[in-house]
Amino acid sequence: MKRPLTIGVLALQGAFREHSLALRGLGAEVVEVRLPEDLHGLDGLVIPGGESTTIMKLARLYGLDDAIRDYPGPIFGTCAGMIVLDRKHLGLADLEVDRNAYGRQVMSFEADVELAGEASPVHGVFIRAPRIRDLGLDVEVLGELDDEPVLVRDGRFLLAAFHPELTDDPRVHELFLTMVRGAPHVSDAPLASVPRGHSAGARAAEESEVQRCEGGGAGLRPAVAARSEA
Repeated sequence: MKRPLTIGVLALQGAFREHSLALRGLGAEVVEVRLPEDLHGLDGLVIPGGESTTIMKLARLYGLDDAIRDYPGPIFGTCAGMIVLDRKHLGLADLEVDRNAYGRQVMSFEADVELAGEASPVHGVFIRAPRIRDLGLDVEVLGELDDEPVLVRDGRFLLAAFHPELTDDPRVHELFLTMVRGAPHVSDAPLASVPRGHSAGARAAEESEVQRCEGGGAGLRPAVAARSEA
């Protein structure tokens, strides 16, 4: 029996629990990533929405910034995760992003995102959402809102300005898992029919610091009621 995909979710701060639930619902095993060694053996990695400054600060503290730069697998960044991956931060994805470009927390909103190749849009939750200011020539636009890109792919990177983990529509996560299955090192690893999840070992000191830095997930609720993101 072929193994399920193993997807890491960066669990320093933000909506990592919601991503974990979405991925497990699609049959993937999930590892919560808090230290560089947690990246070992992963088929793909998700960097969730949250507070990009806090995520970068904790990533540097634990040595995850360079470890993520060296990680060769597919990476999915949502909202703050897209910011973290852009040219000005980790420098992995060929795009520039403006933080909180859609306004403050009270201006958060929900809207339908038109997806390339899909007959129906995906519902997007935009919480203090970033706006893509510049795209590299090879970056593919997969989703738009009011003729602006909000879902793009740059090679092994999938980047969303919104929060697909806060809805019941699995298509964006399915797209990422399709990317992961197509990667050379996991081409023989289809999704398992029965979800099996696990997490990295508990680290009490790290957990307490992460929780002080606005840790935890956002919960499945309307954008205006969710915790501050991006």
